[in-house]
Amino acid sequence: MIELEDVEVTAWTSDAGGGDRVVRLLGPVSLRLTERRVAVVGANGSGKSTLARLLNGLVLPSAGHVRVDGLDTAHDGAAVRRRVGFVFTDPDAQIVMPTPVEDVALSLRRTVPDATERTARALDVLARFGLAERAHVPVHSLSGGQRQLLALAAVLATEPAVLVCDEPTTLLDLRWRTRVDALLASLEQQVVVVTHDLDAAARAERVLVVDGGTVVADGPPEAALAHYRALMTGPATGTDAGRAPAHGARA
Repeated sequence: MIELEDVEVTAWTSDAGGGDRVVRLLGPVSLRLTERRVAVVGANGSGKSTLARLLNGLVLPSAGHVRVDGLDTAHDGAAVRRRVGFVFTDPDAQIVMPTPVEDVALSLRRTVPDATERTARALDVLARFGLAERAHVPVHSLSGGQRQLLALAAVLATEPAVLVCDEPTTLLDLRWRTRVDALLASLEQQVVVVTHDLDAAARAERVLVVDGGTVVADGPPEAALAHYRALMTGPATGTDAGRAPAHGARA
């Protein structure tokens, strides 16, 4: 189970006059995520990616606590990251090895110490994801969809309990978006997906709507997405401008 307790994320910034102040990027947020499929939607700059990155410790809370199965991201970061896999929008941000088999094998280095066995396991993983024939080709020769599948394969090879994806289909065409969505839907893991694809969000069990660094709607897809559509088609709210300085900020 994922728990956020009175979580805030703040950052220092400089204003036009050269002074420093603290701005609140997210929060306060308190959530308990128990559903198998959770979607997070919001405008660009709303804070939804910050929320996603809190869940495996890529971002640490400035206040409050984030816990995964009782493990606190601020104190048990390594253990949390073993339980929570993270997939970025751009697969090139996380693919680091020259070939797919080497990239998946790299993910297995902690759990499979023998190099021969590690390669065999990596090949098995690639076969499950339909990438067996591309195992030894240069990564740069893969299509965008194939690279996203590889990024997913490398993360899922470690068998995390939770998978968090930050807009995993944004850069893909319809064919690959459909394939990645189907893959995510088939997983046994709890999956939290940040997405602009409202059709995909509608298939989740629970949808969070983030605006101005706050969760403004939270519930079943139909109601939450109706709130989001009304928010996006109504008068401009100034998402970024609406982020008030945090308590204790210097003017």
